[in-house]
Amino acid sequence: MDARSQRPKRRDETLSSLNAAIEALNLAKEALSMTPAKAAFGSVSIILTMIRVGFLLVRISRLLSDMCTGFNDQRSGLC
Repeated sequence: MDARSQRPKRRDETLSSLNAAIEALNLAKEALSMTPAKAAFGSVSIILTMIRVGFLLVRISRLLSDMCTGFNDQRSGLC
């Protein structure tokens, strides 16, 4: 199997893992009554959300760069 054909599957698995981790941290934050634990879980949840958003932005930018072609189907620096 080609390595490129497995990339979307790995990306989807990574995104679903990030989503599961974020949800677990949010549930833990709500279940605990100690303020320091809530702050710690909330901070880690925010960091994971930022990673997920960055991951999606990189993915979208790659898709857009693949669609951007120049004259005669040659890639150009500008769209």
